[in-house]
Amino acid sequence: MKTAVDSSVILAVLKHEADGPAWLDHLVELRRGGRLVACDVVWAETAVAFPKAQDHAAALERLGVEFSPLNEESAALAGQLCLAYRTGGGKRERIVGDFMIGAHAIVQAEQLLTADQGFFRKHFRGLTVAGLG
Repeated sequence: MKTAVDSSVILAVLKHEADGPAWLDHLVELRRGGRLVACDVVWAETAVAFPKAQDHAAALERLGVEFSPLNEESAALAGQLCLAYRTGGGKRERIVGDFMIGAHAIVQAEQLLTADQGFFRKHFRGLTVAGLG
Protein backbone atom coordinates (compact mmCIF):
# COMPACT_ATOMS: atom_id res chain seq x y z
CA MET A 1 0.00 0.00 0.00
CA LYS A 2 1.26 3.48 -0.86
CA THR A 3 0.82 5.98 1.98
CA ALA A 4 1.18 9.72 1.48
CA VAL A 5 2.64 11.30 4.61
CA ASP A 6 1.65 14.80 5.73
CA SER A 7 4.19 17.29 7.04
CA SER A 8 2.50 17.22 10.46
CA VAL A 9 3.69 13.63 10.91
CA ILE A 10 7.21 14.13 9.58
CA LEU A 11 7.79 17.27 11.63
CA ALA A 12 6.51 15.60 14.81
CA VAL A 13 9.16 12.92 14.34
CA LEU A 14 11.99 15.22 13.26
CA LYS A 15 11.35 17.82 15.97
CA HIS A 16 11.07 15.15 18.68
CA GLU A 17 7.58 16.29 19.66
CA ALA A 18 5.73 14.41 22.40
CA ASP A 19 3.85 12.24 19.89
CA GLY A 20 6.91 11.84 17.64
CA PRO A 21 7.77 8.30 18.84
CA ALA A 22 4.21 7.11 18.21
CA TRP A 23 4.28 8.59 14.70
CA LEU A 24 7.66 6.97 14.07
CA ASP A 25 6.30 3.58 15.10
CA HIS A 26 3.36 4.11 12.74
CA LEU A 27 5.70 5.03 9.87
CA VAL A 28 7.81 1.92 10.47
CA GLU A 29 4.72 -0.29 10.46
CA LEU A 30 3.33 1.27 7.27
CA ARG A 31 6.70 1.00 5.54
CA ARG A 32 6.72 -2.75 6.20
CA GLY A 33 3.53 -3.06 4.19
CA GLY A 34 4.25 -0.65 1.37
CA ARG A 35 5.73 2.68 0.34
CA LEU A 36 5.76 6.05 2.09
CA VAL A 37 5.65 9.13 -0.14
CA ALA A 38 5.64 12.88 0.36
CA CYS A 39 4.41 15.31 -2.27
CA ASP A 40 6.38 18.41 -3.20
CA VAL A 41 4.38 20.58 -0.79
CA VAL A 42 5.22 18.31 2.16
CA TRP A 43 8.82 18.11 0.97
CA ALA A 44 9.08 21.92 1.01
CA GLU A 45 7.24 22.32 4.33
CA THR A 46 9.58 19.87 6.06
CA ALA A 47 12.74 21.21 4.38
CA VAL A 48 12.57 24.38 6.46
CA ALA A 49 13.66 22.33 9.48
CA PHE A 50 17.11 21.83 7.92
CA PRO A 51 19.89 24.25 6.99
CA LYS A 52 20.92 22.10 3.99
CA ALA A 53 18.78 20.35 1.40
CA GLN A 54 20.94 17.23 1.50
CA ASP A 55 20.41 16.91 5.28
CA HIS A 56 16.66 17.09 4.73
CA ALA A 57 16.75 14.50 1.96
CA ALA A 58 18.88 12.20 4.11
CA ALA A 59 16.47 12.50 7.06
CA LEU A 60 13.47 11.62 4.91
CA GLU A 61 15.40 8.75 3.36
CA ARG A 62 16.11 7.39 6.85
CA LEU A 63 12.37 7.55 7.53
CA GLY A 64 11.75 5.70 4.28
CA VAL A 65 9.80 8.59 2.74
CA GLU A 66 10.18 9.04 -1.02
CA PHE A 67 9.67 12.24 -3.03
CA SER A 68 6.49 12.07 -5.14
CA PRO A 69 5.61 15.31 -6.94
CA LEU A 70 2.06 16.17 -7.91
CA ASN A 71 0.99 15.16 -11.37
CA GLU A 72 -1.35 17.22 -13.53
CA GLU A 73 -4.48 15.39 -12.35
CA SER A 74 -3.61 15.98 -8.69
CA ALA A 75 -2.88 19.66 -9.27
CA ALA A 76 -6.17 20.20 -11.11
CA LEU A 77 -8.14 18.40 -8.39
CA ALA A 78 -6.44 20.51 -5.71
CA GLY A 79 -7.56 23.67 -7.46
CA GLN A 80 -11.13 22.43 -7.81
CA LEU A 81 -11.36 21.37 -4.17
CA CYS A 82 -9.83 24.63 -2.93
CA LEU A 83 -12.32 26.61 -5.00
CA ALA A 84 -15.23 24.57 -3.62
CA TYR A 85 -13.93 25.14 -0.08
CA ARG A 86 -13.65 28.92 -0.56
CA THR A 87 -16.98 29.36 -2.34
CA GLY A 88 -18.58 27.24 0.38
CA GLY A 89 -17.47 29.73 3.02
CA GLY A 90 -14.22 28.03 4.05
CA LYS A 91 -11.88 30.12 6.18
CA ARG A 92 -8.72 31.59 4.70
CA GLU A 93 -6.63 29.68 7.25
CA ARG A 94 -6.48 26.88 4.67
CA ILE A 95 -4.17 27.43 1.72
CA VAL A 96 -3.97 25.72 -1.64
CA GLY A 97 -1.04 23.65 -0.33
CA ASP A 98 -3.40 21.82 2.03
CA PHE A 99 -5.55 20.88 -0.94
CA MET A 100 -2.50 19.82 -2.94
CA ILE A 101 -1.52 17.40 -0.16
CA GLY A 102 -5.00 15.87 -0.07
CA ALA A 103 -5.38 15.70 -3.85
CA HIS A 104 -1.97 14.03 -4.16
CA ALA A 105 -3.05 11.39 -1.65
CA ILE A 106 -6.34 10.73 -3.48
CA VAL A 107 -4.82 10.46 -6.96
CA GLN A 108 -1.30 9.16 -6.35
CA ALA A 109 -1.52 7.13 -3.13
CA GLU A 110 -3.96 4.90 -1.31
CA GLN A 111 -4.15 6.73 2.01
CA LEU A 112 -2.90 9.80 3.86
CA LEU A 113 -1.17 9.70 7.24
CA THR A 114 -1.80 13.00 9.03
CA ALA A 115 -2.38 14.63 12.40
CA ASP A 116 -5.07 16.79 10.76
CA GLN A 117 -7.56 13.98 10.21
CA GLY A 118 -10.71 16.07 10.63
CA PHE A 119 -9.94 18.48 7.79
CA PHE A 120 -8.92 15.79 5.34
CA ARG A 121 -11.87 13.52 6.14
CA LYS A 122 -14.31 16.39 5.70
CA HIS A 123 -12.95 17.85 2.46
CA PHE A 124 -11.56 14.78 0.68
CA ARG A 125 -14.40 12.28 0.41
CA GLY A 126 -13.18 8.87 -0.58
CA LEU A 127 -9.71 9.44 0.86
CA THR A 128 -8.59 6.95 3.47
CA VAL A 129 -7.17 9.05 6.30
CA ALA A 130 -4.94 7.43 8.91
CA GLY A 131 -3.59 8.83 12.15
CA LEU A 132 -2.80 7.96 15.72
CA GLY A 133 -5.48 6.14 17.68
